[in-house]
Amino acid sequence: MHVRTGIARAIAAAAAVLALTVAVAGCSADPGSPAAVTLGPDRPLPGEVQDQLRTAVTDAMAATGSSGAIVGVWAPWSGSWVTGLGTVAPGDDAKVTDDMTFRAGAITRPMVCDVLYRLDATGVVHVDDSITEYVGGMPKFSAVTLGDLCDGTSGIGSYRTLLGQQMLANPDRQWDPRELVGYGVGQIEGEVRPGVAYGDSDAGYLLLGLALERATGKTAAELLTTYVFDPLGLAHTTLPGDAPADPVVGSSQPLRGFYLGTRTATGAYACDKPTDITEQSASFSSTDAGVVSDIRDAAAYARALATGALVPTKARFSNPLPVTASSPSWFTAAGGAVQMGPLIGQYGATPGYLAAAFSDPASGLTVAVVLNDSTAGRGPIVDLARELAAIAAKAPAASGHEVPAVGLPWTAEQYHDSIAKAAVCAAAK
Repeated sequence: MHVRTGIARAIAAAAAVLALTVAVAGCSADPGSPAAVTLGPDRPLPGEVQDQLRTAVTDAMAATGSSGAIVGVWAPWSGSWVTGLGTVAPGDDAKVTDDMTFRAGAITRPMVCDVLYRLDATGVVHVDDSITEYVGGMPKFSAVTLGDLCDGTSGIGSYRTLLGQQMLANPDRQWDPRELVGYGVGQIEGEVRPGVAYGDSDAGYLLLGLALERATGKTAAELLTTYVFDPLGLAHTTLPGDAPADPVVGSSQPLRGFYLGTRTATGAYACDKPTDITEQSASFSSTDAGVVSDIRDAAAYARALATGALVPTKARFSNPLPVTASSPSWFTAAGGAVQMGPLIGQYGATPGYLAAAFSDPASGLTVAVVLNDSTAGRGPIVDLARELAAIAAKAPAASGHEVPAVGLPWTAEQYHDSIAKAAVCAAAK
């Protein structure tokens, strides 16, 4: 018997998924206004805390080959620190400013899940609906629900593992999401077993976006604007169209994004020769990682996610699963988000950018950060978010306040060292 593997199997699956059809049409309704979201005081964090935070970010920039970074840290009992660091491009004199926009990557995922849950609240769709109620050509996946796609428990694989280099070589290409989904489902061999374990699936979030579009007759951009961006007042956040463009919102200036595509004779990255990939089609990431935002909006969204401002957290995060088989018990995933200790948020790598945003619902501690080189992958950005949180958690209380017991199960030093070990360029100090 001939067994298809790799690209051949994925292409066959892609052809089947091209048969996706509209199954249900519905009307959206307003499930209620979200609660107000506040990040913290305008007073600055103490100078010594700012110095520690700055060192953490600049060392991470060196390790990842990033020329620039934007960071925001809010400790409500102490103060806040929001700034741009470095330059918009290597060798450029233009400084990064804290109002620049960037590709927010996987922070898109919980936003798409917000839409799912808010549509569920009005009966337009239900979290437990099979995806086959909304897309055709996928009878094998009748046991996979919309909730499985949101939770990352569908069993569907990743298209980036197969197509990532093609995207880097041709960032202007406008991809059909059904083709990308096909490459993801093509990696499943044998029986589909949803709900068994968490698996990072970009194709799953694209499939969820397709299902919600077909259920409502609206585009994903319209749904995100109606149910997430507008209710939270995220005026500098959008899901771009497919045409190649810089990550801008209105008249904003973008933080330029890069990756290292050249190696030296010894096999090391040529860190002085980055490739600019700022302009690209958002179609490759779409409802998995396509959102563009700025640092304040990203942080405000993480705060809303953690506090349940849009969607109550109890049901959404009641059954989290380990991010990997070797993850510590405090590092889990559910509802399109990642939970690490008391913090809830999301992080990831998308071509040109590493981004993370997390918030603690109890203390209000919130961190958001972006670096402008994606070569090192997502590990260093989540490590940096942890390091920043650990530093800020120890910030002294301002007059009339008390330092809360945040209870982070890690230290700043632990993840500073982790970033240094993962360095693709100069090692962090």
